[in-house]
Amino acid sequence: MAASELYTKFARVWIPDPEEVWKSAELLKDYKPGDKVLLLHLEEGKDLEYRLDPKTNELPHLRNPDILVGENDLTALSYLHEPAVLHNLRVRFIDSKLIYTYCGIVLVAINPYEQLPIYGEDIINAYSGQNMGDMDPHIFAVAEEAYKQMARDERNQSIIVSGESGAGKTVSAKYAMRYFATVSGSASEANVEEKVLASNPIMESIGNAKTTRNDNSSRFGKYIEIGFDKRYRIIGANMRTYLLEKSRVVFQAEEERNYHIFYQLCASAKLPEFKMLRLGNANNFHYTKQGGSPVIEGVDDAKEMAHTRQACTLLGISESYQMGIFRILAGILHLGNVGFTSRDSDSCTIPPKHEPLSIFCDLMGVDYDEMCHWLCHRKLATATETYIKPISKLQATNARDALAKHIYAKLFNWIVDHVNQALHSAVKQHSFIGVLDIYGFETFEINSFEQFCINYANEKLQQQFNMHVFKLEQEEYMKEQIPWTLIDFYDNQPCINLIESKLGILDLLDEDCKMPKGTDDTWAQKLYNTHLNKCALFEKPRLSNKAFIIQHFADKVEYQCEGFLEKNKDTVFEEQIKVLKSSKFKMLPELFQDDEKAISPTTATSSGRTPLTRTPAKPTKGRPGQMAKEHKKTVGHQFRNSLHLLMETLNATTPHYVRCIKPNDFKFPFTFDEKRAVQQLRACGVLETIRISAAGFPSRWTYQEFFSRYRVLMKQKDVLSDRKQTCKNVLEKLILDKDKYQFGKTKIFFRAGQVAYLEKLRADKLRAACIRIQKIIRGWLLRKKYLRMRRAAITVQRYVRGYQARCYAKFLRRTRAATVIQKYWRMYVVRRRYKIRRTATVVLQSYLRGYLARNRYRKILREHKAVIIQKWVRGWLARIHYKRSMHAVIYLQCCFRRMMAKRELKKLKIEARSVERYKKLHIGMENKIMQLQRKVDEQNKDYKCLMEKLTTLEGIYNSETEKLRSDLERLQLSEEEAKIATGRVLSLQQEITKLRKDLEQTRSEKKSIEEHADRYKQETEQLVSNLKEENSSLKQEKETLNRLIVEQAKKMTETMEKKLVEETKQLELDLNDERLRYQNLLNEFSRLEERYDDLKEEMTLMVNVPKPGHKRTDSTHSSNESEYTFSSEIAETEDIPLRTEEPTEKKVPLDMSLFLKLQKRVTELEQEKQVMQDELDRKEEQVLRSKAKEEERPQIRGAELEYESLKRQELESENKKLKNELNELRKALSEKSAPEVTAPGAPAYRVLMEQLTSVSEELDVRKEEVLILRSQLVSQKEAIQPKNTMTDSTVLLEDVQKMKDKGEIAQAYIGLKETNRPSAMDCHELNEDGELLLVYEGLKQANRLLESQLQSQKRSHENEAEALRGEIQSLKEENNRQQQLLAQNLQLPPEARIEASLQHEITRLTNENLDLMEQLEKQDKTVRKLKKQLKVFAKKIGELEVGQMENISPGQIIDEPIRPVNIPRKEKDFQGMLEYKKDDEQKLVKNLILELKPRGVAVNLIPGLPAYILFMCVRHADYLNDDQKVRSLLTSTINSIKKVLKKRGDDFETVSFWLSNTCRFLHCLKQYSGEEGFMKHNTSRQNEHCLTNFDLAEYRQVLSDLAIQIYQQLVRVLENILQPMIVSGMLEHETIQGVSGVKPTGLRKRTSSIADEGTYTLDSILRQLNSFHSVMCQHGMDPELIKQVVKQMFYIVGAITLNNLLLRKDMCSWSKGMQIRYNVSQLEEWLRDKNLMNSGAKETLEPLIQAAQLLQVKKKTDDDAEAICSMCNALTTAQIVKVLNLYTPVNEFEERVSVSFIRTIQMRLRDRKDSPQLLMDAKHIFPVTFPFNPSSLALETIQIPASLGLGFISRV
Repeated sequence: MAASELYTKFARVWIPDPEEVWKSAELLKDYKPGDKVLLLHLEEGKDLEYRLDPKTNELPHLRNPDILVGENDLTALSYLHEPAVLHNLRVRFIDSKLIYTYCGIVLVAINPYEQLPIYGEDIINAYSGQNMGDMDPHIFAVAEEAYKQMARDERNQSIIVSGESGAGKTVSAKYAMRYFATVSGSASEANVEEKVLASNPIMESIGNAKTTRNDNSSRFGKYIEIGFDKRYRIIGANMRTYLLEKSRVVFQAEEERNYHIFYQLCASAKLPEFKMLRLGNANNFHYTKQGGSPVIEGVDDAKEMAHTRQACTLLGISESYQMGIFRILAGILHLGNVGFTSRDSDSCTIPPKHEPLSIFCDLMGVDYDEMCHWLCHRKLATATETYIKPISKLQATNARDALAKHIYAKLFNWIVDHVNQALHSAVKQHSFIGVLDIYGFETFEINSFEQFCINYANEKLQQQFNMHVFKLEQEEYMKEQIPWTLIDFYDNQPCINLIESKLGILDLLDEDCKMPKGTDDTWAQKLYNTHLNKCALFEKPRLSNKAFIIQHFADKVEYQCEGFLEKNKDTVFEEQIKVLKSSKFKMLPELFQDDEKAISPTTATSSGRTPLTRTPAKPTKGRPGQMAKEHKKTVGHQFRNSLHLLMETLNATTPHYVRCIKPNDFKFPFTFDEKRAVQQLRACGVLETIRISAAGFPSRWTYQEFFSRYRVLMKQKDVLSDRKQTCKNVLEKLILDKDKYQFGKTKIFFRAGQVAYLEKLRADKLRAACIRIQKIIRGWLLRKKYLRMRRAAITVQRYVRGYQARCYAKFLRRTRAATVIQKYWRMYVVRRRYKIRRTATVVLQSYLRGYLARNRYRKILREHKAVIIQKWVRGWLARIHYKRSMHAVIYLQCCFRRMMAKRELKKLKIEARSVERYKKLHIGMENKIMQLQRKVDEQNKDYKCLMEKLTTLEGIYNSETEKLRSDLERLQLSEEEAKIATGRVLSLQQEITKLRKDLEQTRSEKKSIEEHADRYKQETEQLVSNLKEENSSLKQEKETLNRLIVEQAKKMTETMEKKLVEETKQLELDLNDERLRYQNLLNEFSRLEERYDDLKEEMTLMVNVPKPGHKRTDSTHSSNESEYTFSSEIAETEDIPLRTEEPTEKKVPLDMSLFLKLQKRVTELEQEKQVMQDELDRKEEQVLRSKAKEEERPQIRGAELEYESLKRQELESENKKLKNELNELRKALSEKSAPEVTAPGAPAYRVLMEQLTSVSEELDVRKEEVLILRSQLVSQKEAIQPKNTMTDSTVLLEDVQKMKDKGEIAQAYIGLKETNRPSAMDCHELNEDGELLLVYEGLKQANRLLESQLQSQKRSHENEAEALRGEIQSLKEENNRQQQLLAQNLQLPPEARIEASLQHEITRLTNENLDLMEQLEKQDKTVRKLKKQLKVFAKKIGELEVGQMENISPGQIIDEPIRPVNIPRKEKDFQGMLEYKKDDEQKLVKNLILELKPRGVAVNLIPGLPAYILFMCVRHADYLNDDQKVRSLLTSTINSIKKVLKKRGDDFETVSFWLSNTCRFLHCLKQYSGEEGFMKHNTSRQNEHCLTNFDLAEYRQVLSDLAIQIYQQLVRVLENILQPMIVSGMLEHETIQGVSGVKPTGLRKRTSSIADEGTYTLDSILRQLNSFHSVMCQHGMDPELIKQVVKQMFYIVGAITLNNLLLRKDMCSWSKGMQIRYNVSQLEEWLRDKNLMNSGAKETLEPLIQAAQLLQVKKKTDDDAEAICSMCNALTTAQIVKVLNLYTPVNEFEERVSVSFIRTIQMRLRDRKDSPQLLMDAKHIFPVTFPFNPSSLALETIQIPASLGLGFISRV
């Protein structure tokens, strides 16, 4: 198909634009051949007529389909041209924030001017081991490709990083070196990779500077060779530098700086060690202040100086050399401040005692006068004489600057040389990877010698790049066996010849430099004469005679000739150099040695190194004496030689290219300037790569990919079984021009634009299919809609008609009802009216008749009442008249009688005042007296009778007299009171009048008060009503508030519950973190332990002759004992040498809990040691006392010694008897047997030897018994104390009870029986048998025992009394303290009192708890110690009993046959223990652990059988109370398991088997430990099997740690097995065929998603999971542990899948999201099948599920953004944004995610606090727990199969 046919309506094209370089437009009509104008519609909405070039008639570039925009590889674009490349880079950089893009073999890196989280160690691990095309473009991918090719092809590699200043070359090279250092590691402990990385800060400080384009611009080129050994681990490095910009030392442009090191020195000038340098602010020095910008924003030069010094130290540059470097640098700064004064035009001078020069000379150690002289003079040498000539001020200044540049260049080379020495390795280098960080093509307004050399180097590199690209294209074509056609590409060899050939620019420059009178002008004229009009690439500017133009591959560059000669010669006066060489400062002459290697390290490698596959540069021929002037080579010549050497190195390696692009000149983050980008793309050769690719067949598809992509263009009959033939047939039909494609062996090659044409056909076919599908679907939908509407209409009609019928029927019913209602209503109205009228009439009549009757009644009543009133009135009037008359009469009588009384009163008053009245009264009195006298006389007769009465009467008289007197006085007083009362009556009358007035006033006030009270009452009632209303409202408010309070309480309760749940979760997380930290420490410890073992083995191999007699256990054994094994309660001295053998050099990090446990154990051992020491002292005192008492009892001592001798004699006699019997047997055998019978190997001989062996063993046993008896007798004799004779029968009974179990009763009985024989012979026989002495000794022991018990009880009572006294004292103190505290509390306020009391109570309880815990621990220790001592004593007594029973007389041996009867009974009553000999321990461990294979033998065993066997062996050792045996067995078990796992640690079955058995062993130790918490589920029989002597809790911790290590090893094995399957099975493989579309991939081919042979699929993962699960179940692993393993497996699957998804743009599509969700559903189905849904494994896949959902959800509106934010709670913000940025449509029907939508997501998620890390930690291991899982298996029922080879152990 012709390209012009693609220019149809709506086709999009690129047109040139002066501002944007290229602008997109759309055709408004089809293009026809011959059209001169194209009608275009621009994106901004304007229409444009684009005129074609009439000469070339070249059409504008076509634009790629949207689905190809943003591709990882530019060569995957259908249209390969400049605008497509530029647009693709801009979309990736601006929209997707992706800075790396492939362009064929080139990695294009755009500087983001922002720190990105894409260089962490997790990213390095993600790219490690991956194919280059499988992951998104990255500098790590290029580094990984170089590393893999070096290992695979055995060929050296090079990474060439180029770009202009500020593009990020140095950073890219740094990250590449970091990748090598991280992935490969170092072969030794010298940390070479750290040294390689440490060279960066040093070289940056002395070789980088701030420029207008870059704050950290490299002002030199460098090539770093990183050396590797045969195992491809870093062993060293070497650095070569190129073209240091020395002119920057003495001059900096505006806004630029000198090299960083000078400003770092000035910033650190205040340090004490820098005082001697006499530095200050950078603005004080001429060489650092010219740029006017001494500070870089965000950079602390003092800190950078510290980093530089630290790096120097790491590289082995000593402090003295560092100070020497700083002295030289400071001297250069001071030299720049040296000033000159002119004497005349040809001479100058320096002021005397010039301070800057003086400081310079002091620092450099040179003579001031000499340096001052030669700075102002120079020496001229002729053939015959030598002249000293003064120089002008300008020449002196230039000479000073030249000297400064020369010193700095020499120092730079010296530092580079020492860095190379530090990075040099003595190990032979096998291969290397070179990293070239070199300047890119440069063009400025003024270009000088430096730009010329830089562009010359870039010409050479571009030529090498073009040849390499051309070579790769040719190899690809030849590999695929397609016709090879020569591709025309730009060859820049003519430009290189122009520069470096004979009579080239450099040759002419060197020639002019040698001429005495050569100048820049003469050199320019030579250039014009030689090359102008002869070389098309050389031009002369029109307006200048001191410049020239060269047509480079990137652009034309105009160079100014001024300064070329001076810079090329790099002239320095020899006299100044000689002055410096004569310096007293030792370091300075080293810089100026004549040795070429010291002067120019850029032209040779470091000493002692021979680079692999490098061809040395050929020596140039020269005239004699040239070697003597080798140091006078020009800069251009040196640079050309080093460049040739570099090109030879690069040509001998496989190159990898990184092109760094600077997006803008203002250092704005993620800002893309199209003009600047195009300039750099043209200059760095990216577009040339595109052009070369486009010239051939740029688009390449495998047959399978082509078939999968364009299957829609094929008909069913076209599809054949042979995919290759199918593709050929289809292509012949689709593309008629066969030159547009070629068929290779595995690929189809297309010309440029053909894939776009196929994509157009595919899109048209899909569009037609879509239209057809839409047509059918829409018709089907409309038909469904019509049928639905018809059914709805019929239904509506039916319901409407029914409704109308019902309405009409209702109307009829209502009409009839209305008629009936009217009839009855009318009748009702008439009847009602009649009734009303009738009722009204009756009422009127009744009222009228009543009215008349009442009137008549009232009349009659009125008349009757009038009569009665008249009667009563008339009577009343008569009575009134009578009363008035009576009243008048009485009144008249009163008045008359009053008048008469007044008259009489008046008369009486007058008479009372007259004498006559008194006389009359006296006459009456005399008469009375006389009468009285008569009476007296008459009564004289009765004098005696009345005498008493008289006395009485006298008293009465006297009293009456007194009474009368008092009455008189009272009357007088009454008179006075009457007078007073009269006055008071008057006053009272006045008061009454006044009171009446007051009463009236009071009544009026009362009335007003009542009125006020009424008003107040009304107001009060109103107020009460208001209050009631307010009260009701308050009640409502109260109810509302109560309801709110209840609601708030509920909310608070819910909140508290949520907080509690959150805190619980947080505590669980903290617990998991602590477990994870502890398990990581265990992992690190195991790693260090393995490393220690490896080093130990290496040392063992290195040392061939071990020390004689020196025996060591296995390293793991010793390390385990030293780390975990703790001694028993009785310390064994034999362990000390074993522990001292541990190496002290290796210090491993210990966990704090283990450290505290060890510290506690040490404290306990010290306490036990002190107790043992006290006991030992007490024993010694007892021994001393016993010795003193023994001296008093020599007879008893003699008897005991006699018994001892008798016992020894008896044993010796038995020994002689046995020897005699042996000799007799030998004689009998030799006499009676034939020779062949007695020959060695015969049966009889073997029987005899077995008997001999048994007898010898019995003899040894007897010897040991003798020794034991001796030691027992000695100990008993030493413990003898004087006792009184035991006569108490109770004591004897106790002794008898104690002797029952020991067989002493029989001995005592025999002894007593023998004592009844008093004869000397009997006594002799008794003494001979020793029976009586035994009884006597038994009695003595009982006495001593009772004595010791009494003493111990006495001591215990005394101790208890002392303790009680101390307790009483403490209680008193506590009581006093409580009283003081109570007094203090009473002074406090109530709240504080309560708080203080609570605090005190808490403190008291805490102290009591601590005391009780201490007491409990002490008691536990005491109980354990006593138990052990008791068992030891019981064991020793049992041994004594056996010895004594054996030594009983022969007549008593008849009891011995009874003993074998007990053996079968014990066999029947199996106790669940296994017995083995100490010597068989290694054999047991070997057969049961080391040589046991999980497959075969172990498969048919009971799950956990090795663990049960080991535990039963431990039980038997515990039963025997043999702590050494327990410790040895457990230690050997642990070490053997470690050995097995170290040997076969990569076998899943082995690791799973021993994890299961280790856990079972741990559970057995818990189940049978005797602790109540672990005995809940035990049977009574199992509780009887608990350990009785030893507490193995510490060993349980050791086993738990071992299980953790095995679990972590199991996880690593799982990860190694699963990792190759995950990406292929979960991401790349199409589980649902046909959903994912295959896009063009470009040169960097990704892994095919089609399942080829050997490709992993999801079924592979599921099969592997099934295999893991079945193996774990078969090994009897705990179900909870299986769940944890499955959870870890699923986490690994999810993390690796998500990490690859985040790093692969081609995987982020809608269809891939569907594939992932389907795959996850299959994994969930597997969990359901295995009943593992509650294991937490599904939750670990949640991030992956949400990422898949994110790929499929709608991503347009704000509602979509809200839904995404709420849905993706398991993904971090960085991951969500990354997925959205990477989302790529596979088909044209999908849409990209807009930048605004991504920003909306970021705004909504800005408050989310999550990790900024992009990738999940795939190496993360969840903390493992081992829940207690008791076994229901009874130990006594376990049978040991013969296949284990454990016949040497026996059941007990």
